[in-house]
Amino acid sequence: MVNPDRRRRSSARRSSRAQGAAPRPARPAPAEPRLDGPVLELEVERIAHGGVAVARHEGRVVFVADAIPGERVRARVTDTGKAKFWRAETLEVLDASPDRREHPWAEARVDRAPEHRAGGAEFGHIAMSRQRALKSEVLVDALARFGGVERAVEVEAVDPALAPGADVELGTGWRTRLRLQVDAEGRVGPYAARSHRVVPVASVPLAVPELAALAPLDERFAGARSVDLVAPSLGNPWVVVDTGEATRGGRQRIEEQVGDRVFRLDRGGFWQVHRGAAATLTAAVQDLVDDGLFDPRAANHDLYGGVGLLAAAIGDRFGDTVRITSVESDARATEHAGTNLADWVGARAVTARVDRYLDELAAAASPSERDRLRAATVVLDPPRSGAGRQVVERLAALAPRQLVYVACDPVALARDVGIFAEHGYRLDAIRAFDLFPNTHHVEAVARLTAIV
Repeated sequence: MVNPDRRRRSSARRSSRAQGAAPRPARPAPAEPRLDGPVLELEVERIAHGGVAVARHEGRVVFVADAIPGERVRARVTDTGKAKFWRAETLEVLDASPDRREHPWAEARVDRAPEHRAGGAEFGHIAMSRQRALKSEVLVDALARFGGVERAVEVEAVDPALAPGADVELGTGWRTRLRLQVDAEGRVGPYAARSHRVVPVASVPLAVPELAALAPLDERFAGARSVDLVAPSLGNPWVVVDTGEATRGGRQRIEEQVGDRVFRLDRGGFWQVHRGAAATLTAAVQDLVDDGLFDPRAANHDLYGGVGLLAAAIGDRFGDTVRITSVESDARATEHAGTNLADWVGARAVTARVDRYLDELAAAASPSERDRLRAATVVLDPPRSGAGRQVVERLAALAPRQLVYVACDPVALARDVGIFAEHGYRLDAIRAFDLFPNTHHVEAVARLTAIV
């Protein structure tokens, strides 16, 4: 069922990382790929970060899309702008991997011209078990190269019980948020991969069934910029047309349920897109906190806290005496976090940029508060770019006892792990989850502890 004001205008963006946070500005449009580049025959060697495979041509690296390691393909070069590498798109598979399958999205299959292939499901041609294995390879390689850590990591599938309606074997039916782009003629669809060219489609198989049924794929939206579909776990799904004008009637609120707990957030605020992701990450964070190191009365923190999902995970595990502060730069998300964390007397939500908050915390902390900070557990869920050196160094200077780091980018995580290592922290444990089936994305949760 569609909300009565399904066409309500919204300029919301959900590119922010923090749970329930306001979105951040969109990235610049990518350069459109060449359509007349040379065609090469390539032996595919391995997978690279970003979901493309690696091949070589006359000594030059070629990143080739829609291929699997071990295959031989014909590919058209689409970008020669870098001296050290080119980019290419698979045109024909000459020797197929045993893990190649028919893509579950007809408009993304390799038998379509690359410029007409729907983007957003770049691993769909790969069997699900191999998808997870390739994601593991990327994460393991990143940890070794950028973090200096040799560690085997298995990417775990989401428990099917947490995502009713999803097809685990196909990796479909899991997205609760979906953005359709609108072209100059008002047609809707996803962008082609690595392009801002809209591809009209007849289906959206990654979407949860209630959104797939509502997607206005055969309608025209002249003058609109995008069409967002949102399916909260409580209440009706939404179809929201973005015309670029100011939202009328204020921000709409929705509710998401995780276990027995209900979280309130703005409809345009970020929430994990996989139906089972919030519950999966809640359980993972609870699992990775070391009981022996946790002090409920310490100055515990949830950084990039959004609407309080992970702070609540800590509170639910350790009880209503937990002291924890959620820090989030978006005031609306912080407002919701205050409500969502009201069960805990010692919980509070602060609106602040994390780097500035840590500076102020260090400057103002009394000796007793510094002791509580050293005894603290800190959960952090930074944006895709990672926490970065400035935040890591500020945090390490406060010397919390343990850190639980939630990451959606293997390289950003690994770089931050390496910086933490420079400041006396080691990677104790890590788990990874396939929260984005049929894409190259992977989520990881890591525990780092101070080396005493």
